[in-house]
Amino acid sequence: MKRRAALKGISMAVAGLVALPAWASGWNPASLGKVSAVPLPEEALLAELVETIIPETDTPGAKSLQVHRFVLRMIQDCYGEVAQSNLQQGLVAVDEVAKGAFDKSFVNLNVTQRVAVLTHLQKSDDPSTKGFISLVKNLTIQGYLNSEYVLLNMMDYKMAPGFYHGCVPLKT
Repeated sequence: MKRRAALKGISMAVAGLVALPAWASGWNPASLGKVSAVPLPEEALLAELVETIIPETDTPGAKSLQVHRFVLRMIQDCYGEVAQSNLQQGLVAVDEVAKGAFDKSFVNLNVTQRVAVLTHLQKSDDPSTKGFISLVKNLTIQGYLNSEYVLLNMMDYKMAPGFYHGCVPLKT
């Protein structure tokens, strides 16, 4: 009985690794292709949301690296319909909280107000709102750290870290 459970677990793990999209590491905006998970106003809201999580400093922020498109693509390709509907509802909730607290949409808030809105949503009692913020934050960090710009310019990523030097005389 335990052998069946172990084989099932191993087969699920192998299937998960095979299904992992190849573009998720070292991606750039051109490699993502067309992402049509949400309408343009909600995509702009998500862009400002990821920029609030990783703002632009002396390095590009999440918005300038178009991490919001990575988040949309990951939710569209790798998550189920529950996460996709949670994304839609979460974006609406972000804008509602911003309008309720500051009488402006999230896009028109300054940085401190945006952080206050996200902090309020993260401390919310609603599990779907907490799940939305957690999902977007985790995917933003994953997308930023796996972007082509960060890997090549900030982490000095090398595809093959070692070099093969054949026919080298050995000293004994």
